[in-house]
Amino acid sequence: MKKLLWWLLAGTRGGHNRARIIRMLHKRPYNTNQLSEALKLDYKTVQHHIKVLEKNSIIVGAGDRYGRMYFLSDRMEENYHLFEEIWNKMGSSD
Repeated sequence: MKKLLWWLLAGTRGGHNRARIIRMLHKRPYNTNQLSEALKLDYKTVQHHIKVLEKNSIIVGAGDRYGRMYFLSDRMEENYHLFEEIWNKMGSSD
């Protein structure tokens, strides 16, 4: 899991925004539109990052289409401390 998080957050373009999404979903579930507004990112950008995170089992979705809500996966919840460690090493202050 640690290697996957390093790759998703520090090893690829857009990692900072993916980290911001993970942090938001750690607090509560959101849909794509809510994340877009809260993070002040384009809807399509958030949609892309959601697909990447979902494909890598970092987040899971519930519901259909527009109202689909996203949550951290159980595996991500269990390993959230690894995310925080990586986030801190990246020097992020968001």
